Amino acid sequence: MQIEGLRAIVTGGASGLGGATAAMLAERGADVAIFDRDEERGRAQAEAIGGAFFAVDVADEASAEAAFAAAEDAGGVARLLVNCAGVAPAIKTVSKDGAPHPLDAFRRTIGVNLIGSFNMIAQFAARLAAADPLGEERGVIVNTASVAAYDGQIGQAAYAASKGGVVGMTLPIARDLAQHRIRVVTVAPGIFLTPMLMGLPQAAQDSLGQQVPHPSRLGRPEEYAQLVEAIVANPMLNGEVIRLDGAIRMAPR
Repeated sequence: MQIEGLRAIVTGGASGLGGATAAMLAERGADVAIFDRDEERGRAQAEAIGGAFFAVDVADEASAEAAFAAAEDAGGVARLLVNCAGVAPAIKTVSKDGAPHPLDAFRRTIGVNLIGSFNMIAQFAARLAAADPLGEERGVIVNTASVAAYDGQIGQAAYAASKGGVVGMTLPIARDLAQHRIRVVTVAPGIFLTPMLMGLPQAAQDSLGQQVPHPSRLGRPEEYAQLVEAIVANPMLNGEVIRLDGAIRMAPR
């Protein structure tokens, strides 16, 4: 599928992996809609790339439905959905003082990362399924998991569970949507230079980067965007999870 001329939606598109992806898509000629909770950053990013911004809580059905309707009214049916919205708490199952992991924090992580991703997928696909195909396909969905789905570290029980769920639903959703000619692919990034890591001292960033076998550095959001571009272009990529991690296998901490 050619990106030029497509309507694309990027959740979490205000910054980080989503921000780089939204910028890449706009540069390749797509009409980009950014779905994000951060209105200030989201509007600034949309203005910078010539796109549109919609305030969305991905885990809320009504919020997502309203945003999809507004985006469709503004620019037509979207053909590409890239799910980058997510949260990454670090909480141990039992804390140092013996307290259990707060259930609300676990529930919120699952809600945003897993339920939110599925909410966006289902609502996007339902609208796209009614559109005419573009050649042999109607559109593409790209989800974001994490290497934590396989190598979850200490304090990542909630995060790893949520991303493991994203990995686990990739194939069945691809099979569900095959009849509608909609592809589904998931990317599992390793350690990337996102806003969260940018807040760490340079020495800490360098230390994290050195854990990557090759190249021994943090991944760049633009490299995630590059993979999204390749996924959209290759019609045989479907139902797969792709690790984008420089061959890292995470240690316990």
